Amino acid sequence: MATLIRSKISNKLSNAATSVTNKSQAKVSGMFARMGFQAATDEEALGFVACDDLDYEHRQGLQMDILKTDEAGGEAGGEPAAEGDSHYQRDGTGPPPSASKDGGLCAELAAQDKPKITAWEAGWNVTNAIQQGMFVLGLPYAILHGGYLGLFLIIFAAVVCCYTGKILIACLYEENEDGELVRVRDSYVDIANACCAPRFPTLGGRVVNVAQIIELVMTCILYVVVSGNLMYNSFPNLPVSQKSWSIIATAALLPCAFLKNLKAVSKFSLLCTLAHFVINILVIAYCLSRARDWAWDKVKFYIDVKKFPISIGIIVFSYTSQIFLPSLEGNMHKPSEFHCMMNWTHIAACILKGLFALVAYLTWADTTKEVITDNLPSTIRAVVNIFLVAKALLSYPLPFFAAVEVLEKSLFQDGARAVFPDCYGGDGRLKSWGLGLRCALVVFTLLMAIYVPHFALLMGLTGSLTGAGLCFLLPSLFHLKLLWRKLLWHHVFFDVAIFVIGGICSISGFIHSLEGLIEAFRYNIED
Repeated sequence: MATLIRSKISNKLSNAATSVTNKSQAKVSGMFARMGFQAATDEEALGFVACDDLDYEHRQGLQMDILKTDEAGGEAGGEPAAEGDSHYQRDGTGPPPSASKDGGLCAELAAQDKPKITAWEAGWNVTNAIQQGMFVLGLPYAILHGGYLGLFLIIFAAVVCCYTGKILIACLYEENEDGELVRVRDSYVDIANACCAPRFPTLGGRVVNVAQIIELVMTCILYVVVSGNLMYNSFPNLPVSQKSWSIIATAALLPCAFLKNLKAVSKFSLLCTLAHFVINILVIAYCLSRARDWAWDKVKFYIDVKKFPISIGIIVFSYTSQIFLPSLEGNMHKPSEFHCMMNWTHIAACILKGLFALVAYLTWADTTKEVITDNLPSTIRAVVNIFLVAKALLSYPLPFFAAVEVLEKSLFQDGARAVFPDCYGGDGRLKSWGLGLRCALVVFTLLMAIYVPHFALLMGLTGSLTGAGLCFLLPSLFHLKLLWRKLLWHHVFFDVAIFVIGGICSISGFIHSLEGLIEAFRYNIED
């Protein structure tokens, strides 16, 4: 009899909670419709509805917990918790979080236990992304074909990439009924889906996912290629081929499969930045030792029409970081410091890149090569190449972790739309086959680095499309689409101008990279 009474009371309370939830959801949906966000109401209102559920459960939680704990077996108390957690997923179809979590907690509250990074650690990650060794060491080559216009482009690209990074993060937020900014989107994909809804609610996300994966995986492959190439050129007398050096480098990169969060990646980024400073110091020290021979008269206001588009690609892609920014901002302990972090990282990168490019070009002038370390004497070149390999290996974890995150969310953790089962167990740990897939991705980067010919030109070809699209075209387009009603006229002008310039750079880089590939294949045939 007592069990029957408790069951009836529990059912009544559950019905009352459901009624309150439905009313709250209807209220939020109507509020979004009045604000003009009809296209995103069905998807984004669930996050606000879950907050109402949490508020109601917090006020009624004590009584409900008492009733639930009296139930035999405790199974009745576990099911509503899983249902509530699943209900909190933004698309309403996401998998429930770890079963060990309490029923009254949702994914947002549980995320408080996730390791957060400071603004300085986030800055190290961004600095690492926008000061990649192979691109920075090619900046003097850009001055060779652009002169003072090349220096101006270094400054201009820093300003534009900093701006597009900020507007991309602005697209993650919407104002609630109290006028406060709330993070209603979590990633680049969510922004793209919101722009394409309601007609094509998943098209934008798929396009961005493909572009992100191509950009990130190709970056990882490039690090393996560069490591093998530099080690082979540094020790040409050893009986070790370039492919063998690439295999050794990949063996050192296998622990990346065990990365769990950005906290560990930040440590690698710090070491990577230190290695980058050592490389720059060695190169600049040698350049300063030849300051008396600097050729100031060689720096002019002219451009090489045929080769300057290559210089544009070198400079623009040396600032690429947009694909990491939503994840970095979401993992920051104080997201309000994001804008300040973007400012000082891009200002520092602009100054260091400009000085490095100018000093190196003044030293070698017309004999400046594509990678400036090739101009160094053989003894110094070996030392610099070793540090450059260390930098490449330390840079690998950041794009690899981002690529793994994109693949897991799109293929394994997308609720009912997921192609494969969840790769994480109920305790939140990665399953063995999931770890195997991560290791397979590392091996895949090795195989591509070994068997894809003319990889540098192929990277330029894909970078002209994915890099310019993710850094220039899509952020400005999304900003106009999602925040059109709130933008001032100069914001609209900036977005349109960036979209046009980015499109020109993308098309130009694509054409010249394709021509380079054709010439490279012809050269191999002649050999």
